[in-house]
Amino acid sequence: MSRAPRPSRRAFAAAALAAGTSLAVATARTRAAGRAAETETGPLRIAMLLYPGMTALDLVGPQALLAGIAEGGLRLVARAAGPVPSDTGLVLMAGDDFTTCPRDLDVLFVPGGDGTPAQMRDAETLAFLRDRGARAAWVTSVCTGSLILGAAGLLEGYRATSHWCVRDRVLPRLGAIPVNERVVFDRNRVTAAGISAGLDFALALAARLRGPDSARTSQLVAEYAPAPPFAAGTPEAAGPAITARARAILASLIAESEAAAEASLHR
Repeated sequence: MSRAPRPSRRAFAAAALAAGTSLAVATARTRAAGRAAETETGPLRIAMLLYPGMTALDLVGPQALLAGIAEGGLRLVARAAGPVPSDTGLVLMAGDDFTTCPRDLDVLFVPGGDGTPAQMRDAETLAFLRDRGARAAWVTSVCTGSLILGAAGLLEGYRATSHWCVRDRVLPRLGAIPVNERVVFDRNRVTAAGISAGLDFALALAARLRGPDSARTSQLVAEYAPAPPFAAGTPEAAGPAITARARAILASLIAESEAAAEASLHR
């Protein structure tokens, strides 16, 4: 008797993530007028922005966790469909451009990266985010992606976080209220701190979209039980010397983000 084929890891992850849908809670879908309505269970419409110089892990971590609950509805979107290089040379593939991306979304997502300042000045990207963000149920980001949302005018008056190197200095210039937290929910805006916080963000959002048991299942499938070898993940934990070294590496990103935020005030 032939043996049934072993399911792939992707299929297992999708099945595990879907397991909690019967216990799903309603999620808020904010419209332009600010009214809330329930999001149906079933396929989700998630658009994740790609751009040159993004940090791959900002996007790949959340994508890996959200793809299972999206049930085929997750799209990678860029100004032009095709390969998009990250800030470390890893190339990701956009399947949609701004014209083919669905107009009405459950989740609009923006990653951060060294390319952030250029996107803060890019009129076409900002117009796309304003258009989709006006109707999206959730408007979200990881790391310095929140600065791009801010430059698009989507964080005015919202509590938000970002990478620690720009959070307190740049977010206020974009009308946001900086918060030193790993993941920040404010109405239908969800922002996460630097890079690795994308996994926490994805689990927290998955719980809102499909219920806590689905998110817990996702966490176990991913074996997400962080135990870093060093306590150096925040400036407070790392101490002054390590923080100074990190800030020197990030100096150009900080300066260029500040300049882009200042320029956005005059547009």
